[in-house]
Amino acid sequence: MAKEAKEKNIKELEDLPGIGPTTAEKLRESGYDTLEKIAVASPHDLSELTGMSVDNAKKAVDAAKQATTVVYSTGSEIYDQRKLIGRITTGSKDLNELLGGGLEIKAITEAYGKFASGKTQLGFQLSVNVQLPRDKGGLEGAVLFIDTEGTFRPERIETIATAAGLDPKLALDNMLVVRAETTEQQILTIERADKVIQEKNVKLIIIDSMMALFRSEFLGRGALGERQQKLNSHIHKLQNLADTHGLAVYITNQVMDNPGILFGDPTTPVGGNIMAHAATTRLYMRKSKEDKRIVRLVDSPSMPEGEAVIKITPNGIRD
Repeated sequence: MAKEAKEKNIKELEDLPGIGPTTAEKLRESGYDTLEKIAVASPHDLSELTGMSVDNAKKAVDAAKQATTVVYSTGSEIYDQRKLIGRITTGSKDLNELLGGGLEIKAITEAYGKFASGKTQLGFQLSVNVQLPRDKGGLEGAVLFIDTEGTFRPERIETIATAAGLDPKLALDNMLVVRAETTEQQILTIERADKVIQEKNVKLIIIDSMMALFRSEFLGRGALGERQQKLNSHIHKLQNLADTHGLAVYITNQVMDNPGILFGDPTTPVGGNIMAHAATTRLYMRKSKEDKRIVRLVDSPSMPEGEAVIKITPNGIRD
């Protein structure tokens, strides 16, 4: 079978034995859109979905198993790859150090906090900084900014870009802004983003805020299951874009007070376990005196918990 799969050079569903264009279309419509998904499927399930015989379905599953491979890497190889990971400067040396050098590509960074805690301002700063040359902490790339709450302010980008030594008009031209007013618009923007990412060299995706539309549209416990399912799929697509295109994702999140916390700060990010597991790095931002903000690193796979104090100035984020 291994020899047969190799000889046939199986790359698409249609290349599998017993599966033609019509059957392949039925499988894709049912979510079986990759060889990996066919390889772990039950022949009986495939038979019921497509009408093909169980025996033919078993042959297709076996061929898919032979055509797929598991790639092994040593820890040392992954460590060498990690050294080459690109990062975007935040504008604050202390915050960069807290994050291990800045906002990481191929990862989702979430910032949550109450109103006016600085989440959106950090997003504006990153939108400008990603356009900087690499030797200045940028990635020389464009930005896809999904605005779900009507908070995008081009005049703020103009000021921050000027302070960073960039042409403000070019900085704004390098930003693709989508004003999403429904969860469908938010989800579709990400689903269809592959082409524009490649055409415009997008190196940063921002969603401000991630949960606002989900919270307003899916009300009550009865809608919670559907909401979390859609959210899970949406976040997985974001991570897939980050991995595929080597870009960074920055999302802001709303908070609620958890009545179960009697001592300490009851502020809790919304979105439940799905949001908690989705973000590679989680930041909790809160307002301090005057223009100062305290940023706490809550969760990171590579950095210890800690805090940094930043200032939101007219020219952007500073130490």
